[in-house]
Amino acid sequence: MMALTEVYWDHHIPLPKLAPAQAKVTVALVALLCFINSYDGEFVFDDSEAIVNNKDLKPTTPLNNIWRNDFWGSNLSSNSSHKSYRPLTVLTFRLNYLVAGGLHPIGFHMLNIVLHAIISALMIDVFATLIGGLAYDEKGRILNCAPKTSLLAAVFFAAHPVHTESVAGIVGRADLLCALFFQLSFLTYCKAFQKGSDRDDRFSVSWVMVSLLLCAAAMLCKEQGITVLGVNAAFDVLLICNVNVYELSQRLFCKKNPLDVSEMLRLGLLTRLTLMGLGGLSMLYARWRIMGTGPPAFTEVDNPASFAEPMILRIVNYNYYYCLNAWLLLCPWWLCFDWSMGCVPLIKSATDWRMAWLLLLWCILIGLISQALCSQDSQRRRTLSLGLVLLVVPFLPACNIFFRVGFVVAERVLYLSSAGYCLLLAFSLGHCCFHWSKYRKLLCIMVLSLLCVYVVRCALRSHQWRSEKSLFTSALTVCPLNAKVHYNVGKNLADRGNTTAAIKYYREAVRLHPTYVHAMNNLGNILKEKNELVEAEELLSKAVSIQPDFAAAWMNLGIVQNSLQKYEEAEKSYWNAIRFRRKYPDCYYNLGRLYADQNRHVDALNAWRNATVLKPDHSLAWNNMVILLDNTGNLGQAELIGREALRVLPSDHTIMFSLANVLGKLQKYKESEGFFLHALRINPNSASCHGNLAVLYHRWGKLELAKKHYELSLKLDPEAPGTRDNYNMLRRKMDQLKRNAP
Repeated sequence: MMALTEVYWDHHIPLPKLAPAQAKVTVALVALLCFINSYDGEFVFDDSEAIVNNKDLKPTTPLNNIWRNDFWGSNLSSNSSHKSYRPLTVLTFRLNYLVAGGLHPIGFHMLNIVLHAIISALMIDVFATLIGGLAYDEKGRILNCAPKTSLLAAVFFAAHPVHTESVAGIVGRADLLCALFFQLSFLTYCKAFQKGSDRDDRFSVSWVMVSLLLCAAAMLCKEQGITVLGVNAAFDVLLICNVNVYELSQRLFCKKNPLDVSEMLRLGLLTRLTLMGLGGLSMLYARWRIMGTGPPAFTEVDNPASFAEPMILRIVNYNYYYCLNAWLLLCPWWLCFDWSMGCVPLIKSATDWRMAWLLLLWCILIGLISQALCSQDSQRRRTLSLGLVLLVVPFLPACNIFFRVGFVVAERVLYLSSAGYCLLLAFSLGHCCFHWSKYRKLLCIMVLSLLCVYVVRCALRSHQWRSEKSLFTSALTVCPLNAKVHYNVGKNLADRGNTTAAIKYYREAVRLHPTYVHAMNNLGNILKEKNELVEAEELLSKAVSIQPDFAAAWMNLGIVQNSLQKYEEAEKSYWNAIRFRRKYPDCYYNLGRLYADQNRHVDALNAWRNATVLKPDHSLAWNNMVILLDNTGNLGQAELIGREALRVLPSDHTIMFSLANVLGKLQKYKESEGFFLHALRINPNSASCHGNLAVLYHRWGKLELAKKHYELSLKLDPEAPGTRDNYNMLRRKMDQLKRNAP
């Protein structure tokens, strides 16, 4: 088995030689410095679905649900599920929720930052082993034969700006936890070769099995975790067994010398590879069974290259995507939260100038591979080989070769691959320092400058990830052709009440992507609120013609048609929405409003009852039932419905208000007064509540109290309908009583 001596270029690197603990603390501090300003950020982008709207985080949800649902809280057997099975990651979100007592983002962000600091510190051990091999002191502890190179690579990793999405975005927790277990699996695999770990002094089967368990844990955090088996296998072949891949290929293909299988058996390589192969196949089989209905179905919008025809065009565009990923590692300045929807136009011609990037990428890769295979320098050969393995192998699940992925470029999938890049970068700088020793100061300045640029870029990008407004607007300069960027900017503006500005971005999203049904739906909603009903109807009709199963668009179309008094068409639209989404309480609520407008009272009550069955806390549906029964003179039934509603929603002041009105008409003045006062304790500035309580006191003969609440109502809303007249009537009555008093 192989144990390397001190790496010859290491002491030429212009860094201090720190003790192991000092080096790890230094790297952790660099990681904290880069990303600490994201600690008080909001929940942004995918956090809404994975955390804010994910019921699996709530203590009321059974814990075993996280083992049946995907990362976003949907059942894995559902056709709409993304099949992202990451229960350990969801479990940490749930723990965050429990510790913080709710959805408070600071705790979520702080854990992400701390995890990145720990991973960065552990990278020193990973890099030291990959570069310097396994060497032990007299106490059996692993020695770091490349302390400066491993420190430099770890600092580069800690400060690389491409990690911002994984660290500052809370859903990046999946990448962080996967990386942590990936490292632990690799370092545990290395322990299998510690001297004295087994009686035959070859390797410890128990440590290999522990490594496989940690690999399974990494896979339960994110699917990418299984790739550690490839890194472990390459490390075993290249460093433990000291196999020269170039010579091995010559033996296999040229048949100059037969392959010495007995030597591999003696070293236990085939046994270890068999164990890892069986373990990996078992994990993949279990993962496939868990997926239930098969792989997720992605659309052309998600990954246009995977739908390109003919096959050669698909391959060319995949390679261009690899170029973009490589560029993000080399120059992580242009970063974007989303690269789909036209952000990266397809290459459709051999004369496209971007073809040059493909040639450049493969020239560099071929050059690196040739050095990794054919270099006479064994240390260079092994370091380059393992650096390339760490760069490429973790990226394989995202490369579209084995299966279609649901994105064009995703910065988060580069979290582990960037470790390979940082290793190659540190190796290159070490070689430069070794060969060009007279330029050491210049190289030192270049390294420090690069690190400073990294730190500044991390700080700027982390700040952009603190809020959706800054995150989405930052993407406009990077991906101006991305319809989803314009859509998200518009949605954020609309959520903050700036609908006029939102319209501009929604229109641009539809212009860039004419079949973008979600943008059409949201734009149609805003136009509906602005009473531009004709254009809203056109947009929503187009949306449902493009995507006939878009239930939300059908419902919104029904609302617009109802406003246009196209009652029959509106009813058909509502029922289409319910057909495509059977459990749709909001649609039943709006259908009830349509029936109420047509004086179809029984149908309206049935629709609202369906809404409350599907969503027991649907306040508007409960309230409308009480009001409709009140208005039609069914006071007894209105009282029953109101009391039932308050058992479900005991603090809903609107239902208290409506029930109090009913009880007042039933001359149950004391109960009515109680509900009015309770409603006012919850919402003391309700002019209508003060006004109706005044009417109750007026009827009840408590004229001073009536006068007080009329005045409070008029103070809050001087234009309140009827209140002024009732108040004047009370004043006349009180004056008359004073005149008639003896």
